[in-house]
Amino acid sequence: MRYLILTLTFLLCITDLAAQKPVKVACVGNSITYGAGIINREKNCYPAQLQAYLGDNWEVRNFGVSGRTTLSKGDHPYIETDAYQQSLSYQPDIVLIKLGTNDTKPQNWKYKEDFLKDYQTLIDSYRALGSHPRVVLLTPVRCFLPEGSSINSQLIEKEVRPMLEELAWRNDLEIINMFNIFGNDWKSYLMPDKLHPSSIGAGVMAKKIYNFLTLNSSLQAKSIESVVPRDAQKFNFHGYQGYEFYDKGVLCKVVKPYIEAEGRPWVIRARFWNHEPQTDIDLLEQGFYITYCDVTDMYGSDKAVRRWDRFYKKMVKAGFNKKVVLEGMSRGGLIVYNWAAKNADKVACIYADAPVMDIKSWPMGKGGSTGSVNDTRKLLAAYGFKNEGEALAWKRNPLDYASVIAKAKIPVIHVVGDADAVVPVDENTAVFEQQMNKLNAPITVIHKPAVGHHPHSLNNPEMIVRFILTATGRNKNDCVHPVPGNEFRTTAGWVEGADWYGVAEEITETLQGKKLKLLLLGNSITQAWGGTRKAITNFKGKQAMDDAIGEGVWESAGISGDRTQHLLWRLQHGNYNVCRPENVVIAIGINNLGGTDTPEDTAEGIIAVANGARRQFPNSHIILLGPYPAGKEKQAALRIKCDRVHDILSTYPFHQLEYVNPTGWYVDDNETIREGLYGNDYIHMTSEGYKITAEKIATLIRK
Repeated sequence: MRYLILTLTFLLCITDLAAQKPVKVACVGNSITYGAGIINREKNCYPAQLQAYLGDNWEVRNFGVSGRTTLSKGDHPYIETDAYQQSLSYQPDIVLIKLGTNDTKPQNWKYKEDFLKDYQTLIDSYRALGSHPRVVLLTPVRCFLPEGSSINSQLIEKEVRPMLEELAWRNDLEIINMFNIFGNDWKSYLMPDKLHPSSIGAGVMAKKIYNFLTLNSSLQAKSIESVVPRDAQKFNFHGYQGYEFYDKGVLCKVVKPYIEAEGRPWVIRARFWNHEPQTDIDLLEQGFYITYCDVTDMYGSDKAVRRWDRFYKKMVKAGFNKKVVLEGMSRGGLIVYNWAAKNADKVACIYADAPVMDIKSWPMGKGGSTGSVNDTRKLLAAYGFKNEGEALAWKRNPLDYASVIAKAKIPVIHVVGDADAVVPVDENTAVFEQQMNKLNAPITVIHKPAVGHHPHSLNNPEMIVRFILTATGRNKNDCVHPVPGNEFRTTAGWVEGADWYGVAEEITETLQGKKLKLLLLGNSITQAWGGTRKAITNFKGKQAMDDAIGEGVWESAGISGDRTQHLLWRLQHGNYNVCRPENVVIAIGINNLGGTDTPEDTAEGIIAVANGARRQFPNSHIILLGPYPAGKEKQAALRIKCDRVHDILSTYPFHQLEYVNPTGWYVDDNETIREGLYGNDYIHMTSEGYKITAEKIATLIRK
C-alpha cells in the first residue's frame, strides 16, 4: 500500500511538472525578427515583446537572422544558418515563420519560380520534428521603401503575400496577416528606415501575434457539412478554407477560421465580396466565420431580407451563434439595416462602411450625389415601385429605423470618407448619427478626412475589429494586461540613447536609499515634474513642486508614453516602495484614451493600477487622479473620453485610497481649459499649469 501511495505521489509530481512546462515558441525570420536597428534589441525586438505579452507559461526564442532569404538559391538562404539548425534542435511547440522580404531583391527574385517549393521545404522540416509543432505563417509587413529600392514593396504586396496565403491554404496552416498592421501611410516612429520596425512597431507585431496565440487552440473549427453541400467549390480566401455553393439557386459563401472562437461567432458580409478584406481576415484570425448570401441588385428590398432570413435560419440550425455581426459597404448598408430592423434580436453589432442609408440620396441622386440612373431603374424593379414618386415617399429606409436600432441597443460603427460625393456623409451617416444621439444610443463614426467613397474600410482595421470584439464580448482589455513599454524616441524627453527599459531602471535607481514625502506615478505629464532623475531632459514642473512641498522630499516615477498597462508592469517589477513614500499620487490614462482604448477599458486599467499601488504601498496615503483633463473645450473628443472615465471612477468603491477628479483645477465656468495652463496640444501642462497642480497636490497630502 505504501509503495502504491509513493508511486501515485511520484506520478502526480511528474504530472504537475509537465503541466508547468512552458509552451516553446520559435520565431524564425530575417532582420525584422532579429530586431535590426532597434535600441536594446534583446528586450525590444518583437519576439522579446511577445514573451512579455505571453508571460511565464511561455518560452519565446528569437531565431531571426538579418538579410536571409527563403530561396535556397538566394544570396543568403536561411536554411544555411546556425540559427535554423538551432531552431530545429529547440523542438518548439509553435513555429512562427516570417520570411520573404529579402527574396524580392533582384538577385534573388530571378529565382521566384522556386519560392513556393523552397518555402514548402522549410515548412516540412518543422512539421517533421518530434515535437509536432503548430506551424504559423506570418505575412511580411508592409514596406515603405521608394520604387527602385533593392527590396521591392510591390513584390511583397502583390506576389510574396499571395504566395504565403497559397501555402497556408494548401497545407492547412494557420496564417497571421502582418501586412496591414502599420496602415498604408509611413510613420517614422513605427518604421524609421521604412523597412525595419522600431521598438514601437515591434510591439504592434507582438500584440497582434499574442492575440492570435492566446485564442483557445483546443477549439478547432467544427464540421460545417450541415451548411455546406458536398459539391461546394473550395477556394482560397487569404489562406483560409472557403466554400462556395448555391442554396435554392442563391450564391452563398462560407469561410472557416482555423481556430473557432467559443460560441461560434459569424459575420454576414453584404455585397462586394473580398473588397478591402482586412477586417474579415482579422476576424478569421480571432475565430469568426465569414459568410455571404448574394443579394445583388436587390437594394435591401423585402425579397433580399427574406433571402437573408432563410440563410440565417440555416446557419443557426447548424450551431452558429444566434447573434450575427452584419457588415455592409456602400449599397450593402441597405440590406444590413433593413434586415436588422426586422431581426433586431438576432444582431450582435453592425459595421457599415460608407453606407447608403437613404435611397433618395443614392441611387436616386435627389441631394448632393449624382446618383445612378441604371441603379435607380433596378431599385424600382426590386421594390416593385411603379414610379419614382412611390420611391420618394418610401418610409422604410435605414434612416427610418434609428429608433428600432436604438431600442434594441445594437452597437453600431460607421467608417466614412468625409469627401464622399457618391454617398454623401451629410445625407446618410450624419443624419443617422444625429438621430441615434437624440435617442442616447451608441454609435461610433470613424471619419477619413479628404477621402471619397473609396477606398473603403481602414488599411489597418484594428479599430473596427476591436469594436466588433467588444460588441460580441470577446475583446481582451489591453489596459489591464501588464507589459513593458517600448518608447525609444528622444522626443519623449530622454537623454540620447535611452530606451524605455533604461528609463524604468533609472527610476528604480533614483529611489534607492530615500525616504520620500511624495512619489508621483504616471506618464509624460508626471515625468516632466523632473525630480532628481538623470535620464530625462524636461524638468518643467520641478520648481513648482519644490516650492509647494520642499526640495529633495519627492520624486517623479513617470515615463513618457506610458499607458495603464505599462505602469501596471512597473508596479509589479519595480520596487518603488523602497523609498517608503508617505504619499503616492497616480495620474494615468491619457495615452490610452489618445490611442484606441475606450473610456470603459481605460477606467478598468486605472482601477487595476490603483489596486496594484495599494499592494505595492500598503503604508502610504494613495491619491488617484486618473487622467488630467485634455482637450480645450468640454465637447472636445478627448475631453468627452476623460469625463467618461471620471464618471466611472467616481462610482467605483475604492478602498484605502483617495480618488480626486482634477478637472476642476484647470477649467473655467464653461469648462474650457483656462488660458496659460496647457500647451497647444491641450494635453501637456505649462509651467503655470504645474504650479497650480503642485499647490493642489500639496493641499491634498496635508490633509
